Amino acid sequence: SYERICRYIARKSDSVVVSVGYRLAPEHPFPAQFEDCLTATIHFLRTAQDHGVDPSRIVVCGDSSGGTLTAAVAQALVNRRDLPKLRAQILIYPFLQCMDFNLPSYQQNEKVPILLKERTLVLGLKYVNEDFCLEELFKGCHVSEDQRLKYQKWVSPDYIPLEFKTRGFKPSPIYPPSKQICEVVKSMFDPVFSPLLAEDSVIARLPETFILTCEFDVLRDDGLLYKKRLEDHGIKVTWCHLQEGFHGTV
Repeated sequence: SYERICRYIARKSDSVVVSVGYRLAPEHPFPAQFEDCLTATIHFLRTAQDHGVDPSRIVVCGDSSGGTLTAAVAQALVNRRDLPKLRAQILIYPFLQCMDFNLPSYQQNEKVPILLKERTLVLGLKYVNEDFCLEELFKGCHVSEDQRLKYQKWVSPDYIPLEFKTRGFKPSPIYPPSKQICEVVKSMFDPVFSPLLAEDSVIARLPETFILTCEFDVLRDDGLLYKKRLEDHGIKVTWCHLQEGFHGTV
C-alpha cells in the first residue's frame, strides 16, 4: 500500500527511500516492530555510502503508527556515538501517548473516519497483546497516581492552543486508577510505545523535526503536544497543519 507513496517521495525529493517491512502485530507483539525499524536504521546509517547516500543527510519518516516508530527510533539513537547523527525526523499524524484519550482532538473527532477513537484503542491493545474494557481506558483508569503526577507536565489539554478547542471541549473528570489495569498496561507507558513520555534529557537531543497534523484526526493533539515539548527544548520544528485534513490523508 505504500509502494507508490515511497516512489513519489523518492522522485519528488530526489532522495533514496528505504521502506522497512517490519513485523506486524498481533502475530508479532510490541516491541518487535520497533526492533525491526531500529535494526534497519542502524544498518543503513552504517552502510549509507554503499547506496550513494551522504550519512549526514539521513532522515527517518513515518505516518500514524509509523510516526510512533519514527519518533521512538530517533529517541533511541540520541546517545549513539558510533553512528552518524540523524539529519531530521518527519512525523506524519503520529500516535505519541497513551495517557489521555480525552484530549480535545479525541473528543472532537471520536467518530471521524478512518481512525475512530474506539478503533485507536482497539489497535493499540492488539499491539501490546492485551484485551480488556475500553471504557476503563476512556476514563483514564489505566493511569496510576504516580504516572499522572509525572506526566501531567507534558500531557494536558492546558497545553493545546485555544483555537483547537473551538469545536467543543469538556474537561474530563478524574477517575480513580485500577491497580489491575495499571499493571497490565504498564508497557504502554514505555517511551517506545508513547514517545511523548520520554525524559527531557532525550527530547533535548533530538534532531530537527517536521510534524504534520490534521484537524479531523483523534491524534492531532499528540502532534501539538510533541511540537511544544520539542520547541521548549530548543529543537527546530517545522509544523504543517491541514485544516481540512483527516487521518490517513497521505
